[in-house]
Amino acid sequence: MELMYQSTRSGQVKVTASQAILKGLADDGGLFVPESIPQLDVSLEAISKMSYKETAYEVMKLFLTDFTEAELKNCIEKAYDKKFDTGEIVPLTEKEGVYYLELFHGATIAFKDMALSILPHLLTTSAKKNNIKNEIVILTATSGDTGKAALAGFADVDGTRIIVFYPKNGVSKIQEKQMVTQKGSNTSVIGITGNFDDAQSGVKAMFNNKKLAEVMNSHGYQFSSANSINIGRLVPQVVYYVYAYSRLLADGVIKDGEKINFVVPTGNFGNILAAYYAKNMGVPVNKLICASNENKVLFDFFETGIYDKNRDFILTSSPSMDILISSNLERLIYKIAGEDADATSQMMNLLTSQGKYEITPDMKEKMNCFIGGWADEEKTAVEIKTVYNNTGYVLDTHTAVASAVYRDYRQKTNDLSVTVIASTASPYKFGTSVMSAIDEKYKGIDDFALIDELSKLSHTNIPKAISEIRKADILHNTVCDTKDMQKEVEKILKL
Repeated sequence: MELMYQSTRSGQVKVTASQAILKGLADDGGLFVPESIPQLDVSLEAISKMSYKETAYEVMKLFLTDFTEAELKNCIEKAYDKKFDTGEIVPLTEKEGVYYLELFHGATIAFKDMALSILPHLLTTSAKKNNIKNEIVILTATSGDTGKAALAGFADVDGTRIIVFYPKNGVSKIQEKQMVTQKGSNTSVIGITGNFDDAQSGVKAMFNNKKLAEVMNSHGYQFSSANSINIGRLVPQVVYYVYAYSRLLADGVIKDGEKINFVVPTGNFGNILAAYYAKNMGVPVNKLICASNENKVLFDFFETGIYDKNRDFILTSSPSMDILISSNLERLIYKIAGEDADATSQMMNLLTSQGKYEITPDMKEKMNCFIGGWADEEKTAVEIKTVYNNTGYVLDTHTAVASAVYRDYRQKTNDLSVTVIASTASPYKFGTSVMSAIDEKYKGIDDFALIDELSKLSHTNIPKAISEIRKADILHNTVCDTKDMQKEVEKILKL
């Protein structure tokens, strides 16, 4: 049976998986979702004997039904190769009875590599399947990690170009250096004088601009997205939650069928949504704990049922979570609204016009597997220090938010379920914040100056992604106002 995809804002038009990946965003501004979430057709016991690549195939074949076995296995093989510094791809590390799922062993040392290593291959395969002759322009907004991971994935990939917008003063020094030193004749990186939400809104506006699409088509271009709004980003993320459960099973930590918790540091909601999809596929999940920093719009939503972005935007030490419009939440809203596209569309229109919407009590009840929590800057720093002092293990700022939220949750509930924390970035990306949390003597010292010190302290090798950029030349230095984002795209593409 072929699994078709439809928009969260109109259930009428159905497209194949490859068409959904190519388009990125539906024509009506909605996000593509599968008609139904498929069930795993092999047992978790069987998966526990598989490698990461084999698990990826078993999960992704159920979502990407118009890919042949050879096509999908080729994409997986090309993605999860020597770019990762461990053969396991995503190791599980146990500290104080908690399991950290290390998602940062890829080329850019952040969890975005898990999906963005495979997306270029899924996209170019999709283009061939659909006889696309246009050059595909990947248009992306980033809060820090997506940008570099997408740039690394698409650099010099035939038939593609990639343009990344990031908030000029809203990412870490290392995140910025990773992006602005990116090589590749088809790459462009632009800082904007606004925040991530401004960048994301500007990108969405270009996707929805029909006149721009016509002009681009006449010049042989069409947009696609590498943001987590693209279903080709979400599907690969489901894999590592299935894999994490299977590892715990293989290691005898849990019995088959035993429910576990996942704790996910969350900004755009895609990473925890992937865990929710894994649960719907048959992974036994007790609670999905959604961890926010001081931009706690999701925490407030889970508490009250009201999503309200009308608040101050706070720059924190966990910049990938500095987000007030969690785009992927729309996919959950659609599901808990009983797949009612009109109701979903109305709420998204309210978010655009008034900055907020409220879900019904029935919808709130349908997401009772989610728990919200948040940690401020002080609590995040204390968590880094506590975990380091107790175990010698160094957390990045995002993982520390999740770890602090879980510590609070466990104290409040006494829930003793086995728990996996999604560790979404390497501490090397946020050296100053991490090191000054461990010892105040490091405060104010530049990220790059602390790299060797962090290596000594954590007893880990400096990742290639960091050593490569220390002395790399700046290749991208364009900065623009939010209102000029489209002009920059037109200039790059010579429209």
